[in-house]
Amino acid sequence: MALMRLQKILSEAGVASRRAGEDLILAGRVSVNGNVIKELGFKADPDNDQIKVDGKPIPRHLPRVYYLLYKPRGVITSLKDPQGRVTVKDLIPKVKTRVFPVGRLDYDAEGLLLLTNDGELAVKLAHSRYRVPRTYLVKVRGVLDLREMGDLEKGVILEDGISPNMKVTPLKRLKRNSWLKVTLWEGRNRVIKRTFAAIGHPVLRLKRVRFASLSLEGMRPGDYRPLSPEEVERLRELI
Repeated sequence: MALMRLQKILSEAGVASRRAGEDLILAGRVSVNGNVIKELGFKADPDNDQIKVDGKPIPRHLPRVYYLLYKPRGVITSLKDPQGRVTVKDLIPKVKTRVFPVGRLDYDAEGLLLLTNDGELAVKLAHSRYRVPRTYLVKVRGVLDLREMGDLEKGVILEDGISPNMKVTPLKRLKRNSWLKVTLWEGRNRVIKRTFAAIGHPVLRLKRVRFASLSLEGMRPGDYRPLSPEEVERLRELI
């Protein structure tokens, strides 16, 4: 096999996403044939070189797996938590292959989460370059007027720049609050909550109902299932 960058080998082996693999390399946790590697440009042969992370050999020829999880509220989007809280890994006990989440959902948010060991696909789905749509049901305090709706679609000034373009559709008006459907094409840390807070309508509930071509149809909180080959192919076609 041709030589490959070390972070790509780690990603394709399901050890970590490519970005997380770079962090492992820079931290000196990866060795090739007994030599610790700290260069991001280093290349190796995944079939013939002995590659280890923290002294343990990485898996070889690991099959790619893809799962859709309905993450409930009160669950950490992580594989482990030092505080002992429930993680997404705890919800998938029958999945023996190591998988990691694509993107994040906050502790108090719920909804669709893709889990996989396909690091290359995960990186592309999460990258803003590919404009992968994400749709949420959002409950906010108060009712937005037309000017505020326009501000959301144009972008709101946040501490890390302008908020991403959002398509906002009113769904239900309550006495003091309202439900909206929000679609955006860029993932950024807590960006929906920060954007609505910036215009004076704090988010009270957040549920991701669609990601790319996937939906929560027929699922309840805590449910998970493997993706069909057709669903995986549609994800690949999208990017």
